[in-house]
Amino acid sequence: MDRLDNTVRDYAWGSATAIPELLGRPATGEPQAELWMGAHPGAPSVIDRGNGPVPLDRVIAADPAAELGAAAVEQFGPTLPFLMKVLAAAVPLSIQAHPTRAEARAGYADEERRGVPADAPHRNYKDDNHKPELICALSEFEGLCGFRTPTDAADLMASLEVPGLEPLIDLLRTKPEAEALSGALAEALALTGEQGRATVEAVARAVTAAAPSDPSGAMAGYAFAAAEHPGDRGLVAALLLNYIRLQPGEALYLGAGLPHAYLRGTGVEIMANSDNVLRCGLTPKHVDVPELLKVVGFHSGSPEILRPEPGTDGERLYPVPIDEFRLSRYDLAEHPAVLPGDAPQILLCTAGTVELASETQTLTLHQGESAFLPADGAETALTGPGATVFRSTVTLS
Repeated sequence: MDRLDNTVRDYAWGSATAIPELLGRPATGEPQAELWMGAHPGAPSVIDRGNGPVPLDRVIAADPAAELGAAAVEQFGPTLPFLMKVLAAAVPLSIQAHPTRAEARAGYADEERRGVPADAPHRNYKDDNHKPELICALSEFEGLCGFRTPTDAADLMASLEVPGLEPLIDLLRTKPEAEALSGALAEALALTGEQGRATVEAVARAVTAAAPSDPSGAMAGYAFAAAEHPGDRGLVAALLLNYIRLQPGEALYLGAGLPHAYLRGTGVEIMANSDNVLRCGLTPKHVDVPELLKVVGFHSGSPEILRPEPGTDGERLYPVPIDEFRLSRYDLAEHPAVLPGDAPQILLCTAGTVELASETQTLTLHQGESAFLPADGAETALTGPGATVFRSTVTLS
């Protein structure tokens, strides 16, 4: 087992305090948005097995079968198939959606063929993989996820009494669901020029005025987005989405084509090892409307809030419909929990202190510390009454 030295990403939307508090470090006053744990080449974790620090992706590449296990290599290839993060948002992230694996492969191949530079700001596909993800709240966590029904979206927009929204309301009330949602999203993202800016500003004033009397919290969420992204047409697109609030321990799974945005809060996030993001608002970054409309799934539905299912040895599993990642939580009591060693795994301690023990090694993790456990077949016992540990691994078929 290897203690991880992890990178903190300082994106502008990050909290200045949440990750420092988790790590037990003084805040710098600068935003600290994500703590990355894994082997993503953008910011791989570093381990030291006695010969100096080495990035985890290089360790795995040197002997994938030894680190990941032969079964995982056969099923997922010679790289760690997931990336684990602590995400701490103080400012709303962009509204975004992720492609399916087939869409990612086609889009990546097309941009490669056209010679779009890998670091170009207008590039849509950084790799050829899909990017499903799961966020599990450590604090109260607010976000937007999935489309409202056309009727609900139309009623919400009508309640704001903004004349510029009338074409969207008409679409939502007269067209079949997929056509209504796609048309309304395209209309929202076409709100440019003087008239479009006036509509966005009117919506911002309306949601801010409505927020104090809205018991659901949705208007306050939209008002927060409006205040942090003034003049952004993504605010109107956001009205099409469901507002959600997670309590600590609750989670949300985000599959391909599902539009979403995180507003604020801290959580443990796990995702497939990809960086493919198509944005549609609340961002100064590139928005490719035609490509976005190709990957978004235009169907409505209330997001399913996941609560962990009890398993063996105190494990509490957040079930997802894919195999590339598997997230569970251990709230340790008097008896140790025993983890199998048949697959690669990353452990993150989010509260208390936990001792990891195999037949040949022990390792102590304090709050905010993490470890990589290669698939060497050895069982690992977790001991630490009162500690909380999140476990990331894969599901072997």
